[in-house]
Amino acid sequence: MGLMLDRQGWLKPHGKVQRLPSPNFDRRPKGVEPTLLVLHNISLPPGQFGGNAICDFFQNKLDCNSHPWFENIRGVKVSAHFLIRRNGDVVQFVSTLHRAWHAGVSRFNQRDNCNDFSIGIELEGTDTQPFTDEQYHALKRLTTVLQARHTLTAVRGHEHIAPGRKTDPGPHFNWRRYGREARWLLRQLPPQK
Repeated sequence: MGLMLDRQGWLKPHGKVQRLPSPNFDRRPKGVEPTLLVLHNISLPPGQFGGNAICDFFQNKLDCNSHPWFENIRGVKVSAHFLIRRNGDVVQFVSTLHRAWHAGVSRFNQRDNCNDFSIGIELEGTDTQPFTDEQYHALKRLTTVLQARHTLTAVRGHEHIAPGRKTDPGPHFNWRRYGREARWLLRQLPPQK
């Protein structure tokens, strides 16, 4: 059985899909549908993979005393719709019908506040390391499901919608590979340098 979104904008949990609702979301502006897919990277602590720190952070449960670096994010309330772990497992935190708090101060196609009209996907990773084959495979499957449900017209990295402030998903994200695997995206990808 493939991935599916239910009527409420949640992936039906099975296999490598987990649902961990975050309190860090709100309603999209009236009449606004998601048209932009935003890709990010995250690792907590930075450069370390695995564990529950990312999920705890998005659910406001992170023990900031458990690692010195976590003091930098104490009190920060953010989320994303999805996280794709290094092994390809997918975690969903926010319904795609709602606004997750992932983009911050951002702009795309003369529109500010990209959270209003986007879906955010976090890839467990860093700017300094390649992403895994399992992540690209999961991202392709997830993108296909999202495109079937929502009228997505573009995909960008956080670096494209918040230039100078953000750098993710970073130089090791292979946009060409993603475009080849998720064929509908070929015209929606950011310009290649």
